[in-house]
Amino acid sequence: SDAQELMRMADAFSTKAERREFVVNTLKRQAIETQVGLMEELNILEANGLVEEIRSLWIVNSVSCYANEEAISVISQRKDILTIYQCEEFQCLEDESVTGVEHGDNREIAENIVKVNADQVWELGYTGEDVLVALIDTGVRLDHADLQGRLWDGGAEYPNHGYDFYSHDNDPSDTHGHGTHVAGTIVGTGVSGTQTGVAPGATLMVLKVFHGDDNLSEVTMWVEAMQFAVEHGANVMNMSLGQPLPDSGVKLMMRQACDNTLAAGVVAAVCAGNSRQIQMLAPVPYNIWSPGDCPPPHLHEDQMVNGGGTSCVICVGAVNNSDVLGDFSSEGPATWSGVAPYNDYPYSSGSSTNIGLIRPDVCAPGVNVKSLDFNTTNGYCLKSGTSMATPCVAGVIALMLSKDHELTPEQIDEILERTAVPLSAHKSNDFGSGRIDALAAVNMIGHLDVSENNADDITVYPNPATDIVNVVCDNEKIELMDINGQLTVINVYDNKIDISNLPSGVYLMRIETSEGFVYKKLIKK
Repeated sequence: SDAQELMRMADAFSTKAERREFVVNTLKRQAIETQVGLMEELNILEANGLVEEIRSLWIVNSVSCYANEEAISVISQRKDILTIYQCEEFQCLEDESVTGVEHGDNREIAENIVKVNADQVWELGYTGEDVLVALIDTGVRLDHADLQGRLWDGGAEYPNHGYDFYSHDNDPSDTHGHGTHVAGTIVGTGVSGTQTGVAPGATLMVLKVFHGDDNLSEVTMWVEAMQFAVEHGANVMNMSLGQPLPDSGVKLMMRQACDNTLAAGVVAAVCAGNSRQIQMLAPVPYNIWSPGDCPPPHLHEDQMVNGGGTSCVICVGAVNNSDVLGDFSSEGPATWSGVAPYNDYPYSSGSSTNIGLIRPDVCAPGVNVKSLDFNTTNGYCLKSGTSMATPCVAGVIALMLSKDHELTPEQIDEILERTAVPLSAHKSNDFGSGRIDALAAVNMIGHLDVSENNADDITVYPNPATDIVNVVCDNEKIELMDINGQLTVINVYDNKIDISNLPSGVYLMRIETSEGFVYKKLIKK
């Protein structure tokens, strides 16, 4: 998938709901059309016992399955496959120190919430209401008192508020503890004594991608969860996970998933990783975990000396409550040199131009964070890691979206970075643009200048229309597609389009200009 072209096409839609629908339908159609021959062959191999668990991943136009050597040999002869990659399970979460804490006698607000001024945002009336956050993690203790009323209603199909992509069942219950703690930092209501949730009015979709107690996972499960979140209406993803030292196969899959998630208008808060103290094993520029090494939606001016592509990822580092960097918080930059077709963000040590991709984008409190303990239905514990900082950012994003639901990932990222408390002279590979400030971010909404693009030089009228549409521009070719991305037969004469025979609905106009393609939304009444 050409994600950049997909984003340009999606920009023609005025609402995020229309944009998401178009992107999902386009990617699904591409997967169906291009995978049909491969899927037929895999089904035959499955019938002969050579392949199991075939799953189409339309968000990256890939197919995941278990296959033996004979099956791999057969499908490797096909001409419609770019690459065959073995996704191995690995331990994605390090063993963490967990400190249990006693219940206090009085209701309190967790220190990290006060540090980022989230409690002051609540006083403005924004608590994350009507915002759906997808938690891609170890699952959640579903009966914890502080999560009641905050879990996604998946209806009869998903009765337990999400899905388990490791076991492929409807039970995303946490048997590890990591996901429950992360969930508490996003939406914990505080009914058990401590207000841990940055956005206690938000809703949480629970997407489990780990196996039981041993932390095992692999990246196709993450991609499946991202795909599910995009399709089922999540506004924000929280990914407090990552693969250390990712090879080019992992990086390619994660980058394309994050690119297409951005095209759909969805943003993700992703941890930088906890590898800072093992530089001998994971040296810069390979110290950041993937997908935290994917680029942000908005490129900071300090990055522009070595600009490149964008994706949905806001990468998060960790500081303590005194704004001192966590000694575990992974160090940037990252690089995408040698990862085709991207080959961007080159890095050379000491270079003033080949600076790589600055990571992280922002930081948040991630040392001794108090949140939910999965061992009880009403307890709390302390944990440290960039995993604990990331949900603080996801929660702040939920607060922002509760003020303006139409904020784009680019706007969210730019606002977070512009309003962060600076902890270095420039955007750095330690702190990013600084420690987030929820109040400043919410107050900036509505005051951010948005750059215009060349689509505004083209006029389409009347719009909505019933019969003839005029297009004012210099062009060579005009095409019209329906909401599913299918080309529609139209008559074009002297920049006039006859749509009188088309059904009512939303269409996408593709206009070829001397500067490339421009897309405009057209409504047929």
